[in-house]
Amino acid sequence: MTTTHEVTNQVPPLTGHDTADYAVFEESLRREGATSALDDLHEVGRLAGTAHSIALGDRAEAHPPVLHTHDRYGHRIDQVAYDPSYHELMEISTGFGLHGTPWASDDPHAHLVRAAKLSAWGPVDAGHQCPISMTYASVPALRVDPSLAAQYEPGLTAAGYDPSFRRPADKQFLTAGMSMTEKQGGSDVRANTTRAREQADGTYRITGHKWFTSAPMSDLLLVLAQAPGGLTCFVVPRVLPDGTANGIRLQRLKDKLGNHSNASSEVEYVDAVGWRLGDEGRGVPTIIAMVNMTRLDCTIGSASSMRAGTLQAAHHAAHRQVFGAQLIDQPLMRNVLADLAVEAEGATTVALWLAALTDRAEAGDEQAAMLRRVSLAVSKYHVCKRSPIHAAEALECLGGNGYVEDSRMPRLYREAPLMSVWEGSGNVAALDTLRAAAKQPESLAVFMGELDEARGADRRYDAFVDELGSAFTDVETIEHRARRVVGDMATALQGSLLLRHGHPAVADAFAASRLGRDRGDVFGTLPTGLDLAPIIERCTPKGTGETQDVIA
Repeated sequence: MTTTHEVTNQVPPLTGHDTADYAVFEESLRREGATSALDDLHEVGRLAGTAHSIALGDRAEAHPPVLHTHDRYGHRIDQVAYDPSYHELMEISTGFGLHGTPWASDDPHAHLVRAAKLSAWGPVDAGHQCPISMTYASVPALRVDPSLAAQYEPGLTAAGYDPSFRRPADKQFLTAGMSMTEKQGGSDVRANTTRAREQADGTYRITGHKWFTSAPMSDLLLVLAQAPGGLTCFVVPRVLPDGTANGIRLQRLKDKLGNHSNASSEVEYVDAVGWRLGDEGRGVPTIIAMVNMTRLDCTIGSASSMRAGTLQAAHHAAHRQVFGAQLIDQPLMRNVLADLAVEAEGATTVALWLAALTDRAEAGDEQAAMLRRVSLAVSKYHVCKRSPIHAAEALECLGGNGYVEDSRMPRLYREAPLMSVWEGSGNVAALDTLRAAAKQPESLAVFMGELDEARGADRRYDAFVDELGSAFTDVETIEHRARRVVGDMATALQGSLLLRHGHPAVADAFAASRLGRDRGDVFGTLPTGLDLAPIIERCTPKGTGETQDVIA
């Protein structure tokens, strides 16, 4: 057979590396005194970087779940069939304790360690992380009712996976989901019309619809419905204690922009049996304990996406020649890569810091809890907003190769907007910050006090924080300015952490571009005079070269 050309100057696949070999992970764990977890973290990272794991994610994405509303005889079954690769991904994630395990751990750094592992594993497949995250987040909400927590928490925190459709009481391992939003309301859950009627035995019968219910095959769903006393939260198991299926009708699966490996569904509740979680009328305060933890995972997820995109871009540039030199040595590409890396480091640093703050808050530190309340809201807003434009720039670093599905960059790009939409879109997250500050003024004082810890480290930072402090004086226009104010709060927080704990070159680049505002409106516009070499070195993958599996 005649050959027309020899393939040269193509980049080898990014496989055979340790995804946990990222300086911010180790720096964060060392700062918090959690170095004993480094071996476990690198075990996750090495597995995530294998060709087999990457192929699992590819196969789960290529073979989406299928809804079966009825069996061959016409009986209603409401089952979702997943590809075996999805179940293997779930087994791995739960085996590593990425779901509810931290809540049952006596490790004082359990939430931080889990966040680092989740971030290292995350880029393998985004879809299965949805039930992983919701299972993690469901535990603090369930603790509102000690009896329900005692019933379900052991299964939600046990390290293992059982996808069988059985009574929760018969299963060692459980997963949980959330079912809140409706067609007419979206984030305005107080507009919900789903109704709950109390029964003589203390249970409720729930009737209505939900416009988005992700991972509908979870063993139990936390559902919001209107009870006589107002909007209330309920625990609704898929299978009832007598072994029969609950009245949960799956109408269809959503055809989504982002990942295809996970099922998101529309659900009708037809006299479904639910157990009240918290008092009637306290549905939002009850579910917010779950929402706050999923918001943490949104922040972690967006930071993970940025790190993954940066690594792909740096890997490509390190192996590609253009105009007679390595792409990674071209000055303008170095500006782009360093800018992407600074964004990813800032996002990852604050995400892991929030997880460490969760450890302290759960240990009873009230000031940590107050600081987390504001810091999580501003970071969820800002980090998740930055992810889509970051993904677009990282994709472009690969040129046309990044635009084709084989590179996996389109998958990263399509998934990037999700975290900003979910658990409160941009406006909701920004306004939630203002509400928290108005309802609990001391929380804003605690936040500003945290920023003060970095004063004196950099004149650009000091000027930025001074300007931020004056942003709250004009109360009449603050809602109109909410995005700008909250974005500046998030930027100041990342700057504070990087100046105190980050690499000096990264902190300097962040201060010059984000705090000193010496940059353009796209990535790759860092000012001159910065030390880019260590920034790029920190984001370039090491030890790659494993042969890649073929997608089946």
